[in-house]
Amino acid sequence: MTYQTLNVDLAERSYPIFIGPDLLNKSELFTPYISGKKVLIVTNQTVAPLYLERLKSSLSSFELDEIILPDGEQYKTLDTVNLIFTHLLEKKHSRKTTLIALGGGVIGDMTGFAAASFQRGVDFIQIPTTVLSQVDSSVGGKTGVNHKLGKNMIGAFKQPKAVFADTNTLKTLPNRELSAGIAEVVKYGLITDYLFFEWLEKNILELYSLDERAVQYAIKQSCLVKADIVNQDEMESGVRALLNLGHTFGHAIETSLGYGKYLHGEAVAIGTVMASYLSVLEGNISFEDHLRIINLFEKVNLPVDSPVEMQVDDFVEKMSIDKKVVDGKLRLILFSKMSQAIISDTFDHEKLMKTLATKNFRNLD
Repeated sequence: MTYQTLNVDLAERSYPIFIGPDLLNKSELFTPYISGKKVLIVTNQTVAPLYLERLKSSLSSFELDEIILPDGEQYKTLDTVNLIFTHLLEKKHSRKTTLIALGGGVIGDMTGFAAASFQRGVDFIQIPTTVLSQVDSSVGGKTGVNHKLGKNMIGAFKQPKAVFADTNTLKTLPNRELSAGIAEVVKYGLITDYLFFEWLEKNILELYSLDERAVQYAIKQSCLVKADIVNQDEMESGVRALLNLGHTFGHAIETSLGYGKYLHGEAVAIGTVMASYLSVLEGNISFEDHLRIINLFEKVNLPVDSPVEMQVDDFVEKMSIDKKVVDGKLRLILFSKMSQAIISDTFDHEKLMKTLATKNFRNLD
């Protein structure tokens, strides 16, 4: 299959998303989005041996520099971003430098944050190499790092010049990473697109086996949903918060148990099930639809039970410093009906406590 394109329409900050196999070898696609002669490729120890030389070959007409960072969510910190700044300064990069993020969501978030900050802003390009980053974190311009007290609490909005989702890079993903990325794909079927959710129910095993047509369709549909929401609300002052379905619960899990114990997508899967369960208790969706969500996650080996190590107080503490807390009031992304997410601060507190105390969400006891 050839590649597909779609556009994130943000006036002068608009940019294309290219989706398809073998994009890393298509040097003609990259050239229009690199502003100067110097390029810094930011990647990690896992991705570099697989794809760095191929990308450098495609960019051989530019002055190339590279930095290889440690791999893992636990390294998504200000200390690691400072390594990028130090490298840029030592190598005498300027405001005309273009940064390229070659890797998953952690690399993309840190590279984007560095690009937003270095000399008050330089261009950057996203080359996401995981399902999660191809369908979610590479699109929309949210960049940043974690703090020990909260996930993604330090960052900036910085839109890339272009996104290149080379589907061939997914073939080297471990199964666990692949499953974690599919959790974010399911999210898009649950926010606004019931037909996409139904498609996933029928085709998720094809997606999991990396059938090229299924992969391209899932990435494109996910990006279309996200692009539409970002177009409406670039700075997350309203409807963009819907993209955080499952994330308030999920971020609490990641922060409480230490970044890396659960992959981000695994925590989001659990968090989505928790949001679904609370929506059942609120009377907004049926228990049968809730079980459909659980079954879809389980088909790709995602966790759906709340961690036994976490108590209600652990959730409450971490959720209280979530970015969606406004004037001390927690807002959650729930369902008004199946595949229609809403931002709610009127949920019943006792039902939330019951959700936080529940470990197995297959029963309504």
